Amino acid sequence: MIDGLIKSVGKKGTKWSNWAGNVECVAEHIFYPRTEHEIVEIVHLANTEKKRIRVVGEGHSFSGLVATDHFIISLEYMTGIIEVDKQKLVATAWAGTSINKANTALFKSGLAMINLGDIDVQSLGGATATGTHGTGTSFGNVSTEITAFTIITAKGEILNCSKDQNTDVFMAGRVSLGALGIITKMTFNVVEAYKLEYSSSSNDFYKTLETLEDYNEKNRNFEFYYFPHSNKLQIKESNRTDKPVKNNKILAYINDVFLENTVMNIVSRIGITFPSTAKALSRWMAKAVPKGTTIDYSHEIYATVRTVYFKEMEYNIPIEHFKACIQEFKDLLEKSEYFVFFPVECRFVKGDDIWLSPAYGRDSAYIAIHVFINQEHDPYFKDMEALFMRYNGRPHWGKMHTRTADTLSTTYEKWADFLALRAKLDPHKLFLNPHLEAVFGLQD
Repeated sequence: MIDGLIKSVGKKGTKWSNWAGNVECVAEHIFYPRTEHEIVEIVHLANTEKKRIRVVGEGHSFSGLVATDHFIISLEYMTGIIEVDKQKLVATAWAGTSINKANTALFKSGLAMINLGDIDVQSLGGATATGTHGTGTSFGNVSTEITAFTIITAKGEILNCSKDQNTDVFMAGRVSLGALGIITKMTFNVVEAYKLEYSSSSNDFYKTLETLEDYNEKNRNFEFYYFPHSNKLQIKESNRTDKPVKNNKILAYINDVFLENTVMNIVSRIGITFPSTAKALSRWMAKAVPKGTTIDYSHEIYATVRTVYFKEMEYNIPIEHFKACIQEFKDLLEKSEYFVFFPVECRFVKGDDIWLSPAYGRDSAYIAIHVFINQEHDPYFKDMEALFMRYNGRPHWGKMHTRTADTLSTTYEKWADFLALRAKLDPHKLFLNPHLEAVFGLQD
């Protein structure tokens, strides 16, 4: 039975790599179960053979969450919407379902996810396990919309979790890094399908910071991209509307395909070949910010295409410290020789009560920095991580970071509670790998 779940096996194991290619491993086996019962069988096998298990969705994390030389379980075949309740406005889906496929299915039922990030290819399981988020000060990360989930523990038990059932597992498990067990399906809040009016414009860095609160207050979704070595930003604003769809295909092509992909790919290759051109390239891109408005249904507005491969670090900063942090970031960047040309993305999120959510207990801003996949990310990432830490920053779990338990434990009020729950559910570390052992301070 188990052998039939192994899609491919080499004599020395099976190679796995993430989307960006910056994380790879050779797993002993990669399993592709189709049912919860099959996952339970794999868990029992791992316990018998003293192997560990990591779960993979679409592989869009940049951190080492999946890498293992033991067992990987892919949720590729555990996908789809299971049930929709239009009265309660909730939907239940298999955890392997990609966000874009969930959106497509929900839209056919006249529904939509409440808020999304700008990438929609991640699995629901992976996106929620890492605290993936969009932007908008009235909205938490994607995990905050979960109302219930099913998890398979290290003993092979199937637990149903909600605020009323297995409460601690629910409170911790909505952002769990896959360390508590294997979440197989989840129920989450939805809304009736809605349209957004999206506008893109250019603005001055300092003027935007002066009126930042106004931008966040007047917009459902607000974010900006800062172009290094310039004072220019791309402003992105989205608001609900009942106006008819006005899909500005020219704006969409210029922004999503030409500027963010075709031009970015050319710029990246020039920039890494001739590093001294980085400042000029960034300033040139700042002048090419698209301007215009598009009206479409939410899932068509949020998602953007990514064909340029990159590495990314993203940090959560208490929103009250954001202005000081981003200005110090800009000053440090302009004095440096990092040769950076990727725009810096800044978004805003409502605080939540999920134990290891980066936004736990605080309204937050996120600052995301990138380099081309073939470009050396240090000292840029290293120096900026040190800056973010001075502002009590917390790393996005799915992005690159170097934090370990020594510095993380003091930033999360529920850190000890999470570790105690993890030890109770998985005393033999079935669901850990070297990356998580370092994060949690559990190295042998």
